[in-house]
Amino acid sequence: MSVALEGRDALVVLATGGGKSLCYQAPALLRPGLTAVVSPLISLMKDQVDALAGNGVPAAMLTSAQDSDEKRAVFARLAARELKLLFVAPERLLLPGFFEELIERGLACLVVDEAHCISHWGHDFRPEYRQIGALRERAPALPVQAFTATATPRVAADIALQLGLREPALLVGSCDRPNLTYRFLPRSDALEQTLAVVRRHPGQAGIVYCIRRKDVEKLARDLAAAGVTCLSYHAGLEAEVRKRHQERFQREEVQVMVATVAFGMGIDRSDVRFVVHAALPKGIEQFSQESGRAGRDGLPAECVLIYSGADYHGWRSLMEHSAQEAGGGEQADLAGQLERLSRMWGFASGATCRHRFLVEHFGQQWPPDEDGAPRNCGACDVCLGELAPLPESQVVAQKILSCVVRCEQRYGGAYIADVLRGKDSERLRRAGHDALTTFGLLARHSAREVRHWIDQLVGLGHLRAASGPYPTLSLSHSGVEVLRGERAITLFALPAVARSARRGASLAALAAQPGGPAPDEDLFERLRALRRRLAAQRSVPPYLIFGDRTLGELAARQPASEAELLTIKGIGEKKAQDLGPAILVAIREHQAARSRPGAAAGGAQESGPQSGQLPPRPG
Repeated sequence: MSVALEGRDALVVLATGGGKSLCYQAPALLRPGLTAVVSPLISLMKDQVDALAGNGVPAAMLTSAQDSDEKRAVFARLAARELKLLFVAPERLLLPGFFEELIERGLACLVVDEAHCISHWGHDFRPEYRQIGALRERAPALPVQAFTATATPRVAADIALQLGLREPALLVGSCDRPNLTYRFLPRSDALEQTLAVVRRHPGQAGIVYCIRRKDVEKLARDLAAAGVTCLSYHAGLEAEVRKRHQERFQREEVQVMVATVAFGMGIDRSDVRFVVHAALPKGIEQFSQESGRAGRDGLPAECVLIYSGADYHGWRSLMEHSAQEAGGGEQADLAGQLERLSRMWGFASGATCRHRFLVEHFGQQWPPDEDGAPRNCGACDVCLGELAPLPESQVVAQKILSCVVRCEQRYGGAYIADVLRGKDSERLRRAGHDALTTFGLLARHSAREVRHWIDQLVGLGHLRAASGPYPTLSLSHSGVEVLRGERAITLFALPAVARSARRGASLAALAAQPGGPAPDEDLFERLRALRRRLAAQRSVPPYLIFGDRTLGELAARQPASEAELLTIKGIGEKKAQDLGPAILVAIREHQAARSRPGAAAGGAQESGPQSGQLPPRPG
């Protein structure tokens, strides 16, 4: 806050859900003049403007989706110097004369949100972002402040360089999200594995990410056939369909959105309780950004990655093909893309604490226990003990590595697994591999198990997968050491998360205040229904009315007056005056229904029509 008010340049890296937006919104209200916020997506801008307007803040946006009348109204407010915050896309900011007009209208600070988009080393590079730095020459005294949720030290340095930040204050919060539980599963049946997650969170919102559009459509159909209310979202849908699906998800009309990564950055819904990656993302930054859309309200949420070696090789082939087609700079960046992909694969197939891995990847220190050992996070499959060490890991690893060598390091993982399992095939017989000493050494194990261990050896760096259309395996230096018994290794059995993972807790229970009364779950559901109706009346998403944490506190403390409402976190004077009467009516009706003789538990979740409307003000 003080850095912003002092007019200094700044680079702020703060994890999703950590209050990043507040870091530039609050100073904008306190300093004289206008704050312009560069944002990459219209939906992201709209959510922020709606939330600010709902709290009485003079904010607006200028986008290509607005008609001429809407734009004229915003320019009129600019001319009258009524606005404190104006959200624009980089393309709008770079239009001839627009930046100068903002300066004439009292521009006091330029904020660049989602600033990782400016870096070639970031995960969502956008060329138009790269041009923002040139504006610094036109207004050298204007403070520029950049904000992002995901940036390695290398990306952070590049952001500062490209924006021309002058001695910026570098403010880096912890990138750890302790409320998220991470689970990584080798893919066996993506539908059943996804359904297992959905069923742990009955009635709660979730996002399922797929790589390809056809995968999105198929998984959405299959989930719907299994009784899940869901919709699809990808760039192949018409813009109006995408908008409608997004709005229905935001209005809580559907439980699950199945989508490509085209969906999400513009979603500010805070009560997403689970995110499933049905395939391997192409980098850790992408995984962190997408999984970070869960639990933005600070309440527990689950992030599940369902991966396969086929994903890794598919991404690799696509990257190499794209580099060959493009040539030049794209070819030069291929090594960086492959490096990020390999690190993601090692993350997925390895067995290091998931929280610790992410924290260290982003250049931060993971705190030790009292005895100096790395702390158990208590919120991932590794630290929860859901991954069982494989007995005789060393021997199994040596059998696999030996088989790769005896096959002359010329075959891929599927073929090596066939040899080790002693598969009766013409191809093996023609190559003479049915006569190898390693033939059938792992015959009592399933193909899934053997491939799982091969993938782990690749992830640990003991096996290398060649580039090109035929990802043949070969031993690395460390793989030779494992084979010779000079390096110890631990492999893990296939996880059985579907049986062992805890069922998702109800939101009412999650929203309880420590040491305080437990929320009344019937009242919580009544208030959720009221929230949906109030949101529909105002044409805004329900989470902009109240967050789940606020509803949980209301259902626990059951305030009886406007003064008591003001003691609830998330309710200020404006919301207490505007929405408070309807909330108080709903609470009184619930209490009256409970006090009636013979009232059944759970029988009053939906309040009457009058509870969805604001009662007339006295006088």
